[in-house]
This record gives sequence, C-alpha cells and structure tokens, in this order.
Amino acid sequence: MILLLIWSLLSLTAADPHVDAPHPELDHSRTIYVVENGPRLSLSTEQSRVVSRRGGNATLTCRIQSAAPLSRKTRIKWTKLTADFLKEEDVFVVMDHHKRSYGRFHGRVHLQNSSPLDASLVLGDITLDDYGRYKCEVIDGLEDATVVVSLDLEGVVFPYFPRLGRYNLNFYEAERACREQDAVVASFDQLYESWRGGLDWCNAGWLSDGSVQYPITTPREPCGGKNTVPGIRNYGRRDKEKNQYDVFCFTSFHKGRFYFLIHPSKLTYDEAAAACRKDGAQLAKVGQMFAAWKLLGYDRCDAGWLADGSVRYPISRPRRRCSPTEAAVRFHGHPDKKHKLYGAYCFKGSD
Repeated sequence: MILLLIWSLLSLTAADPHVDAPHPELDHSRTIYVVENGPRLSLSTEQSRVVSRRGGNATLTCRIQSAAPLSRKTRIKWTKLTADFLKEEDVFVVMDHHKRSYGRFHGRVHLQNSSPLDASLVLGDITLDDYGRYKCEVIDGLEDATVVVSLDLEGVVFPYFPRLGRYNLNFYEAERACREQDAVVASFDQLYESWRGGLDWCNAGWLSDGSVQYPITTPREPCGGKNTVPGIRNYGRRDKEKNQYDVFCFTSFHKGRFYFLIHPSKLTYDEAAAACRKDGAQLAKVGQMFAAWKLLGYDRCDAGWLADGSVRYPISRPRRRCSPTEAAVRFHGHPDKKHKLYGAYCFKGSD
C-alpha cells in the first residue's frame, strides 16, 4: 500500500493584468506536492536456500522490517509451493496468541520467535516430502509482504524401473514405485545436481513436475547423438495417465541399519526375506541401498536380493571384479526368485 502525503502551499503571486483581468477570482495560485513513500512492511531472509537431511531440523529465516510497530492482528503464514507452482500447501499460521499447524506438518513446526520481528519457521523431523520452496507471508492491516526460502535435502537420485521392465510406469505409478523403494520422485533441480556429479543414464524418467527427462554426461548415438553436448535431455511434460516411462527417485539418510546378511549359503528370494525377518529386519529397499552407498560409503562386492525382487550390490571403492571403472550400485536385473544364487541385503529400522 502506497501512502500519499499531500502538502498544499498557498503563496501570493505578482498579478499580471493581462491574465487576471478575465479571471479576477484567481488572485492566488495553489501548488500541490504529492510524495510517494515506499512500503511500510517488508521481509528478508538470511538464507534463500537451506540444506538439511531426512530426520533432521531446519530453520527457514524470515525477518520483518516495519516502519511502525506491528498490530496485534498481524498475521504470519507459511505455505509450501507445489513442484509446478500451481498450488500452495498450508504449513503454519499465527495471529496474536492463535497458532495452527496443518496436515503432515502438525506438531513438527513452530516459529523461532527470537524477537518480535522474527517470523522464521523451525521445521523438525524432516521428511522427503518436505523438500521444496516455502513462502513466508506477513499481513498487517492493508500491508503485506512475502519472501520465498528453499529447503534442500542431502541425498541421492537413482533411476528406477520395476520388474515389468523399462517404460512401464505412468506418473502416478512412478510416484508409488518410488514410495515403495523408500524414496520420492526427484525434482529437476535434484536431477541437475546429480548430473553435475556425474550421473549418466540413457533412459527417460518422470520428474516431480510431470516432465520426462534424462541426464547424459557422455554423448553417444542411442542417447541423443554422439555429436550433441552433455546435458539433461528433455521430453517436456507428458500425459500423467497415458504416457509410460521409467522414473528418477530421490532418497536421503534413513533411520536404521543397512547391512549384508552373513549366511552360510546362497538364498532364494523367499529364503532371503525369511532370513532377514529372523534377524529382526526386513529385505532392504532399493532407496536404502543407494542411500547407504552414496551417503555412508557402504561397499560390498556381493550380489544380494532386495525387497523389489532385484539383485544389486554397492561399490564405493572401485576394484577388479567389483565395478573396476567407477563407484556405483551394480544391477543384476530381476532374476527368477527361485534361483538360489544370491545373498540378502537387510534393513533394520530404529525409532
């Protein structure tokens, strides 16, 4: 709201007989000055991007600058912007002594309140879904101001397709597939950072904004052509129900222990699942293996069953016969579950 200050000055002017004669009533002139002031209320943030991890805490800073004391009816509202920026998810609202957190944020958020002009949001027990952009909005009477803060998570992006094979997931099936592997559909920013870190994958996959893309660090004929530049190939946004692709999932640190189960013999899938249960655990998910490999440096040169029926093993120290050229999670496909050829990777959760 722009306030207008009108200052009127009346001054006597020397009369011009040629002018004043037809208009004798205009023996004084009036000069009006209009001054526009800037906004009385504004917001700032110390960090436009905050990095945390699943299970951790984060403070999204929002500082109020006001030319006058705030009223008791000042309203502070935090919302989360969706990946496509078309909607906002309510997070936390406070006005005077009334406070309310919403939905999945209930009991996990509060204002920092280090001073009367501090509207910073403290978010605890962070989940994978908390990643994204948050808007702080302050309304005081006719004045309002906003600022946006991004919450990033330490984690890893991995390509995924189910036992059915490649290009079998519409968007909603892709979301479910990532959830089943202890992950969420990755954002473009997360894929971009992974590409900068060396991720190269020649199969297109869904991203959280509904687009389909894939990262190429080494251009080659089957992947957009060998004479193209490295980058992220973009198919654009696709029909979420009709089109089918793979998916890029994102996961972060987990609460629990990922490990290879020491067993005297090789196991079928059912035997591997039973062995993990006997050890007070369960067959690990693909996202849990990728998190242990990327974030904890887990390294094991033994192929083992995972919960989705795939067989993989994580190598963080490349060596002969164990991914000699690069650190990677090696994939042995989805073999017949009755084959007694592999070990078991288990995961034991912790409270």
